[in-house]
Amino acid sequence: MSSDGSSPVASKMQGFLKRSSWIRKMFEEGLRLKAKYGAENICDLSLGNPDLAPPHVFQKALEAKAMDRSAGVHAYMPNAGLADVRARVAEHAGRDHGVGLGADEIVMTCGAAGGLNIIFKSLLDPGDEVITPRPFFVEYSFYVDNHEGRLVPVDSARGFSLDVNAIKRAMTQKTKAILINSPNNPSGAVYSEDSLKALAGMLKEAEGLCGRRVFLVSDEPYRRIVFDGKSAPAVLRHYEASIVATSFSKDLSIPGERIGYVAVHPDVPQKKALVGALNLANRILGFVNAPALMQRVVAEVIDTAVDIKIYERRRDLLAGILSDAGYEFVMPQGAFYFFPRSPISDDVKFVSMLQDELILAVPGSGFGLPGHFRLAFCMDEKVIERSRAGFMAAMKKANGSV
Repeated sequence: MSSDGSSPVASKMQGFLKRSSWIRKMFEEGLRLKAKYGAENICDLSLGNPDLAPPHVFQKALEAKAMDRSAGVHAYMPNAGLADVRARVAEHAGRDHGVGLGADEIVMTCGAAGGLNIIFKSLLDPGDEVITPRPFFVEYSFYVDNHEGRLVPVDSARGFSLDVNAIKRAMTQKTKAILINSPNNPSGAVYSEDSLKALAGMLKEAEGLCGRRVFLVSDEPYRRIVFDGKSAPAVLRHYEASIVATSFSKDLSIPGERIGYVAVHPDVPQKKALVGALNLANRILGFVNAPALMQRVVAEVIDTAVDIKIYERRRDLLAGILSDAGYEFVMPQGAFYFFPRSPISDDVKFVSMLQDELILAVPGSGFGLPGHFRLAFCMDEKVIERSRAGFMAAMKKANGSV
């Protein structure tokens, strides 16, 4: 507090803190439970913090690049990143998305979060709207607000699939972008090829309604974490006004290194101006450029990923536990989250009931969809197995309170 008793914190941030207070509360409750009962007795399924070690080739590349004493190896660089790294990333991303990408269509970023922020800084005028299906990643509303836009959530279809008609109904002359996330956090849904084609077709037809081209922004940090032998369909091959933000945090298990990239479609409208804005946004938002060492490392190991089968095995284990306990859920197709329906309408209260059983989860309210809760399965199978009795007990208590 300041000397006059008023808060030094901006009023908008005070509002944000209130909106996100339950997240802080869950984190603080987790610390309290771990201190009281011992961390080894708590089933922390709340955080999407991958526990798998990075692939061995990543460690080797990191050590080799760290030994480089070449002149200028730690110097400033173009805001878009190192040219040779962007060329390597463009080759990889172009092959993955089925379009021809060049280095000039890649901007290296401080993770997917940094990527989304430079995209919205580049696209949004005050009052512009960004439509996104719910449930959605908790930070989306903050990212859009950072750049004076407004997030407009719309319902998903059955099984958290893409509801193109719901998106169409929400579009207005203020709509500037559609933001999708597949594989999805928190639901684990992977949007089908047909639904992406339908979305692209609708956006082309809707250009007259909005009076301008609507951009399709795809947030894809879980793109390579897909199960049952499937793969995530590519957005870039279906729609010219599309931009992808992604990171290496999950598939290389290096979230703390904050390294990712933005890829713009080679035929995106006014590409030169857009890419120029992305580069400038990287600088003026304070990122300046993505970490130099990590750029060089990921370029060496870009075709490598952690063993996805481990996550698939954990998914199946937790699915069995939830099913045996009577929870209603949609089987995740990708990422490493379940988003079950809460057995009582108050998801925050039910998460508190899980805490009584030493299980940490996240209420669905924070993801724009009350009545659900999120569980991560990116932790040791022993932790997941240890949660079995707690899920059973919480369900029995919930059924008694309905």
